[in-house]
This record gives sequence, structure tokens and C-alpha cells, in this order.
Amino acid sequence: MHDNFYLLFAGGVGAAKFIDGLAHIIDQKRIKVVVNTGDDIKLFGLYICPDLDIITYTLANVIDREKGWGFENESFNCLKKLSKFYNISWFNAGDKDLATHIYRTDLISKGYSKSEVTDKICQKLGVEAKILPMCNENVQSYIKSEMGFIHFEEYYIKYGCKPKILDVKLKGIRNAKPIDTTLKLIEKAKRIIICPSNPIVSIGTILRVKGIKKALDKVREKIYGISPIIAGKTVKGPADKLLEWANLDVSSFGVAKYYQSFLGNFIIDNEDKYLKSKIESLGINVFITDTLMSNLEKKKELARFTLNL
Repeated sequence: MHDNFYLLFAGGVGAAKFIDGLAHIIDQKRIKVVVNTGDDIKLFGLYICPDLDIITYTLANVIDREKGWGFENESFNCLKKLSKFYNISWFNAGDKDLATHIYRTDLISKGYSKSEVTDKICQKLGVEAKILPMCNENVQSYIKSEMGFIHFEEYYIKYGCKPKILDVKLKGIRNAKPIDTTLKLIEKAKRIIICPSNPIVSIGTILRVKGIKKALDKVREKIYGISPIIAGKTVKGPADKLLEWANLDVSSFGVAKYYQSFLGNFIIDNEDKYLKSKIESLGINVFITDTLMSNLEKKKELARFTLNL
């Protein structure tokens, strides 16, 4: 059946873990993922798309599950040499990973769009799910701190999310348009899942692409979000600091409030069950389960729970 597929909105390691579980319980061909590309960065002259790569490597079953990113059994010979020429040793690009970036950069220089390149990389790595960048245009997330504006990847990796966030700027977002099929997929999907990703700079960035939020607002009853916050803390990354910056509660309630206009259903962790009625007061159905995906079994359990609601 043409509409028997699940559409996911994703960014980063939390989303990849959920997608890992999902791909183990249903046919990959039924999975379509719209991925944040606001973290994309150009280093060493190469186009690097961290979130696209994490999701692709996960579905290709080559991801380093221990780290949550990059290839398993990776080596870093090229990076060691590059560090002699560039002062960017903070960015841990392994040898296999660099091959992806070289291939992507080569295709982009030949005139291919980001979505066409993503299709080709998926094909080469044997990924059967459909992975869609949020847009083909170049968007980059910057964090303003006391040091001025720094790229999100730098803030995250080089500075370990320590600088105080004064502002968030999405360069190029005004020109961003969804990939041709995205709005149609939102309409046709059996269910839409907002992965447990950073609400502000992963999902929030996708929501800023022209027309996407408006399309989601129309189908809220089939939208299921999973909270990335457990007991007031993030599992990984700076979602807590970004919620604080946005004047939102650092809790599942804060995330629900941010998604309020389009979120029909929300999955929160057992530890947050006391927030159920508060979130329901926003007009959102709440479901409670264990959302900490510490191993493959737990990833599969959360995916199964989400599909069975």
C-alpha cells in the first residue's frame, strides 16, 4: 500500500538510536526520514553532513554503536596528517568517513543536489530506507556566546557545549525549501514520528524550512513525538542549554510546549510520569514508557511501543 510508511523527523545520535531499533523490526523500505542539515559544515574543503551521515551509517549497519557516530573499526591516519596542515584536529573525521565526504564534495562540484547525493550514498551503502535532507539549500547553525558566533559543530565538539548560549542563528534558512516530495510524504504517511532529537537545533531547524511546520499543523493526530529529555536531563548533547535559552522548561513539558502546535501524541519516560497531566493540558495525548535506549533490545522496544500506540 502506497501510504503504509512511517515518516520520521531526525537529527543526531538520539534519532539514530531510535531508527536503529525501528529498522530491526520493520522493512527498511517503509522508513522515510527527513534529516536536519543545519549542522552541515565545510572543513578541509569538504562538505560534511553530520546528521545525514549518522542516520545513513546507522541504516547501512556500519555505525560505531559505541560512539554513536562514524564507522565502526575506524582509523584516523588521514586526520593525523591533515592536522599538520590545518588547525582543525577537534573534528574527528575517520578515514572511512572522509571517503564519504570526498565522494559528496565531488558530486556537489559536478552539480548534483544534496538530496541526489544522499540517494547515491544510500545506494552505494545498501540503505533501502529513503533519507531526505530537510532542504537542498545550504543552512548552517551558529551559536552566539561571549566569543561571538561559532558554528554549532564547533560549539558541540571543540568547546563541549560549555559556552553560555546568547543566541542561535540559522544562516541561509530564509532560502530553504523542502525537497519536492516532503510535503506530500507528510500528508500520506501512516504515522509521523518526531525522533528524540534536540528540539531547538535539530527538529526546530527542520521546522523553519518553508512550509514544513504548516504541513505538520494539519495532521497533528498522526504525529507522535518522543521526548529527548529524561528527568530534566539530556541523554546527549546540549538540548537542556538550548531549552533554557529559549525560555522553556528543561523537561518533557518544555519540549511538548515547543511542539505544541503540531504534536498530537507524546511519549515520555517513566521518570517523567508526574508531568503527564501538565502536558495533557496542552491538548497532547501522553504515553509513558522506558525511553532510555541503552542497547539494541531497548531501541527495538521503544520502536515497537511507538508503532503499537
